[in-house]
Amino acid sequence: MTAPSLANAQRLVIKIGSALVVDEKHAAPRAAWLDSVAADIRALRDRGVDVIVVSSGAIALARRTLRLTQKRLRLEEKQAAAAVGQIQLAQAWSHALSARGLTAAQLLLTLDDTEDRRRYLNARSTLNTLLGLNCIPVINENDTVATAEIRFGDNDRLAARVAEMMQADQLVLLSDIDGLYTADPRRDPDAKHLPIVEAVTPAIEAMGGEPPPGYSSGGMRTKLVAARIATQAGCAMAIAIGKVERPLLALEQGARCTWFLPTPEGRSSRKRWIAGSLSPQGALTVDQGAARALAKGGSLLPAGVRAVEGSFGRGDPVTILGPDGSVLGHGLSAYASTEAERIAGHRSDEIEAILGWRGRDELVHRDDLVLG
Repeated sequence: MTAPSLANAQRLVIKIGSALVVDEKHAAPRAAWLDSVAADIRALRDRGVDVIVVSSGAIALARRTLRLTQKRLRLEEKQAAAAVGQIQLAQAWSHALSARGLTAAQLLLTLDDTEDRRRYLNARSTLNTLLGLNCIPVINENDTVATAEIRFGDNDRLAARVAEMMQADQLVLLSDIDGLYTADPRRDPDAKHLPIVEAVTPAIEAMGGEPPPGYSSGGMRTKLVAARIATQAGCAMAIAIGKVERPLLALEQGARCTWFLPTPEGRSSRKRWIAGSLSPQGALTVDQGAARALAKGGSLLPAGVRAVEGSFGRGDPVTILGPDGSVLGHGLSAYASTEAERIAGHRSDEIEAILGWRGRDELVHRDDLVLG
């Protein structure tokens, strides 16, 4: 059983917790360490790897500024701290990445942004565009508008959702521990390190301990939840030590960690969801040329659409019909029905002139399309 390697990554999501980003004693960014991570990201980009960063630390950075030094904060205090600290966090990442010739881009997301279909499409489109422009997206949870209790410093699940949404092949959770153990190594000297986990079973989940003290409160439990999300989406995940210089280089060179292997059917799970779990809100009838392009694995472009039926919104499921009315497949529309009707039969480069704004070139992207 061979462990994955960062050397083979094509699209990588890196999650970094508050305890790594923030110097707890001074409540300030760990500038030298961030610079070393930026050096790792530069090396990855130089060999063509897409890199997305999910970074905690906003609330932790603002605590001292706002004199919120008590151990537990009220929800409104967390929201206020996030509003202040997010500026500091973004500045820290922008400074570190720009010193390496990289452009940072800030996105504030919630889990709902990765689950609601319309918001999902918006977030994915923005991230893909940023990656295409050679930017490094730096994502944090949008804590300032949270309406439920915020788990202080826990972005593990959000990182897994981003990896799922962006079809990343690897997710790395940089932590204060070098992987998963059979028990809490801080309490049990006989705890054994697990270098590879083939599947996130109930027995594996039971190994998650209590959250550690300090700024980081996710702990191993949320990392195992993240592992289940990521591996079921076909993404390998590693828990690796972060408190070293060049932590990603160290991981690539064989530093001890735990790799969670992707499930064999992971890449097709979302396609099965599209094919069988959605109730179509409309239909798109395509011409013969579009039907042939779809059969070869292409996306559905507006030029190939001859008729639009039903009333649907952006991100809603639609049925794809052939010229004879037969069902070719199902997918998620990148445009609402009123917009689809206007651009149907037109080239993608005409979309902006027709709608007054430029959306996606595809009416249904191949990643959101299932034939049969």
